[in-house]
Amino acid sequence: MSTILVTGGAGYIGAHVCKALARAGMTPVTLDNLVYGHERAVKWGPFERGDIADGDFVRAVIARHQPRAVIHLAAFAYVGESVSDPGRYYRNNVVGSLTLLEAMRDLKVRDLVFSSTCATYGEPEQVPITEAEKQQPINPYGASKLMMERMMADFCAAHGMRAVALRYFNVAGADPEGEIGESHDPETHLIPLVLEAALGQREAITLFGDDYPTPDGSCIRDYLHVSDLADAHLKALTWLGGHPGFDAFNLGNEQGASVREVVETARRVTGREIPLRIGARRAGDPPVLVASSARAHQELGWRPQLGALADQIETAWRWTLSQHG
Repeated sequence: MSTILVTGGAGYIGAHVCKALARAGMTPVTLDNLVYGHERAVKWGPFERGDIADGDFVRAVIARHQPRAVIHLAAFAYVGESVSDPGRYYRNNVVGSLTLLEAMRDLKVRDLVFSSTCATYGEPEQVPITEAEKQQPINPYGASKLMMERMMADFCAAHGMRAVALRYFNVAGADPEGEIGESHDPETHLIPLVLEAALGQREAITLFGDDYPTPDGSCIRDYLHVSDLADAHLKALTWLGGHPGFDAFNLGNEQGASVREVVETARRVTGREIPLRIGARRAGDPPVLVASSARAHQELGWRPQLGALADQIETAWRWTLSQHG
């Protein structure tokens, strides 16, 4: 059985990736400092608690488990926090990733799949967004992820490593079998917030701007089910075997849903009222962010299986209900 080191494996996406690895016959080793992850989400392999910025610890974990590849998901990912405390993001995301890369180089672990983001593009000039779009991040979070990509490309060129960055859009949903789901503190993602409103835990959902140049005036985003995203990581691992150097792929459903459509779909799925109030626009919110995943379809052989927004919200709703009795 192949052993894969998964940094950030106790987080929302990381736990789904670990489950997919185990289901495919591999052994995921979770490395997580539990700042945002949850130990209860580590169910499919060994757990190593520690920080990717601790070089001695990372080297010891690699030496102990001898993984054939690394899936790197350990990063801070709150855009607003990155603006107010950029040093925290550059220290964790950039310096931590550099430490991981140096440990991989020294211990001859060659293959890396990296959790990147559409935030590296900033406000795109063309939609749908292809990998050829200029990367011009507008916040420290996006800038830190872009620098992580650059470091990986440089390490590949200098040290014969192989790396792929998966730039994904809005991740949604929960494990269809109900074993894991989304649990952030604080929660900033739209669908969990909408479901909190459905449960009565939140007074209302605020629509940040209703005058965008979209069919219903609200922003449009591309939602990708977390299980489809986990599958893409496995396909990227396989793809790396025959492709030296660095490459990147956009991952999305290639169709957008507006904020109003998300709320209305959640009303249908839950059968509950979800109050909606109008707020001011937020700075830096593009009207439309939708991916072109054509390269991922062609190169990785990957296609989403849970692309319907109702399916994504339904799995998230079942998980939410299971956590609230």
